[in-house]
Amino acid sequence: MGGDLGPRTNIAGVLLALLQDPLLSVTLVGKQQLVKTLLLQHHLSRKLADRIHLLACNDQIGMHEAPASVLRHRQDSSMHLAIKLVAQGQCQGVVSGGNTGALMLISRHYLGMLPGIKRPAISTAIPTYKGQSYLLDLGANIDCQPENLLQFALMGSVMVSRVEGKARPRVALLNIGQEAIKGNSLVKAAANLISQHPCLNYVGYIEGNKIFSGDVDLVVCDGFTGNVALKTSEGLAGYLSGQIQTLFHKNWYSRLVGLMAQPLLHQLKQQMDPVRYNGGSFLGLQGCVVKSHGNADAQGFSFAIARAATEARQGLAECLQTAMQKLYLPYETN
Repeated sequence: MGGDLGPRTNIAGVLLALLQDPLLSVTLVGKQQLVKTLLLQHHLSRKLADRIHLLACNDQIGMHEAPASVLRHRQDSSMHLAIKLVAQGQCQGVVSGGNTGALMLISRHYLGMLPGIKRPAISTAIPTYKGQSYLLDLGANIDCQPENLLQFALMGSVMVSRVEGKARPRVALLNIGQEAIKGNSLVKAAANLISQHPCLNYVGYIEGNKIFSGDVDLVVCDGFTGNVALKTSEGLAGYLSGQIQTLFHKNWYSRLVGLMAQPLLHQLKQQMDPVRYNGGSFLGLQGCVVKSHGNADAQGFSFAIARAATEARQGLAECLQTAMQKLYLPYETN
């Protein structure tokens, strides 16, 4: 029940997700009395209330606590207990808006890594002119080796194929140019590995100004680059939204034009709103873990829950394990 906006927002998001998915049930891990009080404020029907379960916990990991410390010393925290539920098979996925580093480390501890996978990667959907694409890694791995990017490409390709139903997802490496001579040693070495893998539909480099084109299905990069790219695009979306609102409230004429354009503006906002794409999937773990933005509102949190539910139903972790044994281990580099 962590996150910048607190349990009230998370619970509202949970209820939205439950209303949109009649087959979903949720276990809330947190301060029992507080959670019960917040739930009572929504006057739930008996049918809806029966799909909500509580696990009492009074300890919550802070957003700025050191991951290694909380792994060792905070084993009664809500994050520990929630991930244990997945490890023990009592739940099929976990969603958290809390400390990303702690969530990753605790998830690795209890769930373990898929065989042969050296590092997990965080992936999310991004809007494009043609629907949506996926971007990874988003910050789990600041420093990478070429082999890591190959693994990210394989895992991401399997995920897109499974979740989106695309037989041969188009994979690209994020770079400063499309020419083969461009890029640093990491990108060039990774391109060599990825382009030679027989099971990847590698289409080459992609520049930052093309990641929203929809020309590729998966954009692969190291965690530092991916995090900067994602945060920059989110900031730009917020800036454009604010500027549009300011312009259409400047005078009576602009307000009239804004009123006439309102349906189109609403549609544009829906397409650009980062909330719609909230939820970063932790790929490479033996279980389903989705990280929600810490400052996500109720709707954003519900989207993260929906993503976890989709991945759990698709058996994404199990599919990744089977696929990586076929796609990566036989071609493993030394």
